Amino acid sequence: MSASSGTQQSLRIQVADVVLDADLGLPETPRGAVLFAHGSGSGRRSPRNRYVADELNRAGLATVLADLLTAQEEQVDRRTAALRFDIDLLAARLTAVTDWVAGSERTAGLGIGLFGASTGAAAALITAADRPTIVQAVVSRGGRPDLAAVRLPAVYQPTLLIVGERDPLVIDLNRQAARKLGGPTQLVIVPGATHLFEEPGALEQVAHLARDWFRDHLRPTSRPGNEG
Repeated sequence: MSASSGTQQSLRIQVADVVLDADLGLPETPRGAVLFAHGSGSGRRSPRNRYVADELNRAGLATVLADLLTAQEEQVDRRTAALRFDIDLLAARLTAVTDWVAGSERTAGLGIGLFGASTGAAAALITAADRPTIVQAVVSRGGRPDLAAVRLPAVYQPTLLIVGERDPLVIDLNRQAARKLGGPTQLVIVPGATHLFEEPGALEQVAHLARDWFRDHLRPTSRPGNEG
């Protein structure tokens, strides 16, 4: 994001007994805020999520890319690959960051959306279920919404599921999850794309789909604050 169109800020957000690193992209006149939930060993520096975040910033949406694991936890996860599948932990951290964004002076009053990738999509859906009046929309990229399991019927927010055409197992899991979600749901299959959307033009399609979904569904709120 250029200096003329907004600012980028590094944040440290206190969550329970840990501090999480995050990056805030803030357009001059934001029309909403989107939090990113990474998964499967990824973090706030993921080039794929950065690409999508840049597109959202250009569309006037604030973005928050937070590492849901601390640096020490990420070291453990690199060895064991266990924490990236601790959906309850990821969801609790994402929910706390969501509360922070809803109450922060810089983003208070903005409609909040969640963008989840891989296992982060399950965390995003659980947070949506837990914060029904704060979270307004959800987008999943190559996600595992099935890992949100019994919480899916409690997600009433408009949810967009994006999957690559050449990711058949994840397509099937998303189709099953779509039938269980409690609100309006759309499944979009990107032609020719694999799980990481590395093919030419594939990630651009993801970014445009996410941009349009959030622009259609995020609205200013009358009050900041938390839900119990």
